[in-house]
Amino acid sequence: MRAGRPRAPARAAGFTYLTVLFALVVFGLGAAALGESWGAASRRAREAELIEAGGTFVKAIAAYRASSPGSAKSYPRHLDELLEDHRFVGVVRHLRRVVRDPVTGNAEWGLVQAPDGGILGVYSLSEQAPLRRQPLQLPGALPISGTRYADWKFVAEAQRTP
Repeated sequence: MRAGRPRAPARAAGFTYLTVLFALVVFGLGAAALGESWGAASRRAREAELIEAGGTFVKAIAAYRASSPGSAKSYPRHLDELLEDHRFVGVVRHLRRVVRDPVTGNAEWGLVQAPDGGILGVYSLSEQAPLRRQPLQLPGALPISGTRYADWKFVAEAQRTP
C-alpha cells in the first residue's frame, strides 16, 4: 500500500462536481434575471429621455411661433430654424442643439407637418411598444398616447390646426 492520503469512497467522488454545477446554474439564473431588470431599467431611462426631449421640442416650437414678428404666426420649416432664428436682427436660439432620439439613437425625428408646410411637432421613428401604458400629459402639449413610440406626437396645445 502506498503512503499518502487515503482515497475518498467511490460514492463521494462526484459530490463536488455536482455542487459546482448546481452553483453555476443558480448563478446563471441570477445573472439572467439581473440582465432583464437592467434592460428594463435602461428602456425606462430611454423612455424618460424621449419624454424630456419631446417636451423640449414642444417648448421650442411654441417659442418660435410666439416670437414670430407681426400678426401672422408661423411655424419653423426645418428643425435647424429652432437653433438659429434669423427672422430678427440678432440671432435667436430656441434650442441649443437638436437632440438625438434616445429610443432609436438617430438624429432623425418624424415631423408633424402643418398644412402650410411648417413643423407642428416631432415624434420618434421607433416601432417599439412603450413601457408606459397610460396617456401622458406634458405641460402645454396635447395628450400623448399610443401603442408604439412612433404614435407619441409631441405637439404644443396652442398649435392645434383645424
